[in-house]
Amino acid sequence: MRLEKCWFCSSTVYPGHGIQFVRNDCKVFRFCRSKCHKNFKMKRNPRKVKWTKAYRRLHGKDMTQDSTFEFERKRNRPERYDRITAENTLKAIKKIDKVRENREARHHEKRMKGNKAKKLKQNKKELEDINLIEAPKSLINVPSIEVQQQSQENMEE
Repeated sequence: MRLEKCWFCSSTVYPGHGIQFVRNDCKVFRFCRSKCHKNFKMKRNPRKVKWTKAYRRLHGKDMTQDSTFEFERKRNRPERYDRITAENTLKAIKKIDKVRENREARHHEKRMKGNKAKKLKQNKKELEDINLIEAPKSLINVPSIEVQQQSQENMEE
């Protein structure tokens, strides 16, 4: 079972899914869903469409240069089957996945580093705009509330 990549958004195209477009020069374009195919027909540039992986990589939102991606490449020559090599490969896959996850987490933390101050500033501004919150001590000195409380007491009697 071969998992292909979508030409437009670079996500995986599973067998039996998506659509293929074959040009006259035998170039094959595979699409994961109709959204990608429509955008291709509209001659949109995947690097300018925000939901594609090309955009995310170009604008530094995803990791691009990492040695763990070298293992995923499509190779044209099949390797000769060897049980020991296959065993070692399967063991290595787990380690490689862990390394990739750690690197992605670090990349995400580095990207979100400057957000903390921005969020704090935004939250402070939001709290300043709220005039509905008052401390309980300040409620005691407000005459309108005292009048309401007295009128409620009179009604109860």
